[in-house]
Amino acid sequence: MYAACYERAGPADEVLSLRELPTPVPRAGEVRVRMACSGVNPSDVKTRAGLRTKILPFARIVPHSDGAGTVDQVGEGVDPALLGARVWLWNTAWGRPDGTAAQYVVLPAAQAVPLPAGVDMAAGACLGIPAMTACHALVVDGSVEGQSVLIAGGAGAVGHYAVQMAKLLGARQVIATVSGEHKAALARDAGADLVLNYRTDDLVKRCDEATGGQGLDRIVEVDAAANLQQDVSLLRTGGHIVVYGSGAPEITVPFFPSIVKNVAYRFFIVYNLDLKDRATAVELLTQWLAAGRLHHNIAKRLPLQSIAEAHKLVEQGAVAGNVVLDVDTVP
Repeated sequence: MYAACYERAGPADEVLSLRELPTPVPRAGEVRVRMACSGVNPSDVKTRAGLRTKILPFARIVPHSDGAGTVDQVGEGVDPALLGARVWLWNTAWGRPDGTAAQYVVLPAAQAVPLPAGVDMAAGACLGIPAMTACHALVVDGSVEGQSVLIAGGAGAVGHYAVQMAKLLGARQVIATVSGEHKAALARDAGADLVLNYRTDDLVKRCDEATGGQGLDRIVEVDAAANLQQDVSLLRTGGHIVVYGSGAPEITVPFFPSIVKNVAYRFFIVYNLDLKDRATAVELLTQWLAAGRLHHNIAKRLPLQSIAEAHKLVEQGAVAGNVVLDVDTVP
């Protein structure tokens, strides 16, 4: 099979290459999936670039945790009825050397989720990290039904899903922040009731007006380092700040404003969801997908051979939305 891989951390153009590797065979409890599409996420890019560590956990890494394809082999103990099933994958490259940037991947059967009929494979490649992150951020520690919710980065890969999901979960008011008019249009199309430009709008004033002076119930935060100080001032007493990302590894929490408001902080990474939380997210995603309730903002599709270009697009923040590689175009 052909797969994109790297053996050292570094710039995408220098370390990523397309190679012919042995086609894997599933072991007991595993399935083999013939990949159609592979999703590129910021975590994939950071690992390849060596931003966290230059020491790779494996001698060779086939990147990407997200993807979608068709089950073509099953290992011992796996229901043969799964053969031919269209599936989307999660945590494929988490703690493992072999991700979805390959013609075939083998992984535990539980990590291959049926993809409802009519849902494009490219959309399936956006679910494991972006959609599941958005979903968990809105259901953890209680429902957003009837609440006022702010989605930071409402046009991004996670934020675009989060705007839609907040409405689906019954939020009374969904506010999204963006950095420009193109992104504002994306957030509005996703269903945001109010879209604010964090570069030009007075967020505190506008959110105060929008909530009648009550403050926000929940903030879904993409960059705690940049926004946490302001987030506290936007929140009502007893509100939640749910953080899934930060532009810096260390942040300062405004202690006194937070304790006065009884702020509840929740930090999480989608890779480490427990079984119950993941099952909840999978169930909700499956319901929404089957009903055609989710719109997928795929900003760029490229062939697997263009993986270096795809990584650079994500690394530079050059597109608003998901970047997906078409794996089944490889000869």
